[in-house]
Amino acid sequence: MTLRHDFLSHFAKIAACAVILTGANVYAQDAKPDPAGTWTWTAPGRNGGPDRTNTLVLQVENSKLTGNLAAPGRGGQVSEIPVSDGKVNGDSISFTIVREVNGNFITNKYAGKIEADKIHGAVQFSRNGEDQSRDWQASRSTAVK
Repeated sequence: MTLRHDFLSHFAKIAACAVILTGANVYAQDAKPDPAGTWTWTAPGRNGGPDRTNTLVLQVENSKLTGNLAAPGRGGQVSEIPVSDGKVNGDSISFTIVREVNGNFITNKYAGKIEADKIHGAVQFSRNGEDQSRDWQASRSTAVK
């Protein structure tokens, strides 16, 4: 009878742990990364010039991503460009930035995955009629809220 009692006691403890771990795992899966906030990254300057700091401020409503990108242009003047076509799907985000330069429109399509306070991804664009892509990584800014 003691052996059976010990077995049931151990079984009950193991079952309780399994239930707790399953609940914690479900909660962790429900805690989706939040893209809302201020994100910054640097990009190399043109022709070996100084790096340029980009600041992206994002808001989320349902699965729609909105915001602005403050980025230095030619001559170092910072301009704010609205985010368009922004989407959030779990830990993935995507958005488009359209700049006007000398009457021409330049479209950059960003996509990335959020991991804690980082976004890793790629930006697609066309230069001289050729489609190109480069990696980008942004960090959540704690200084600007």
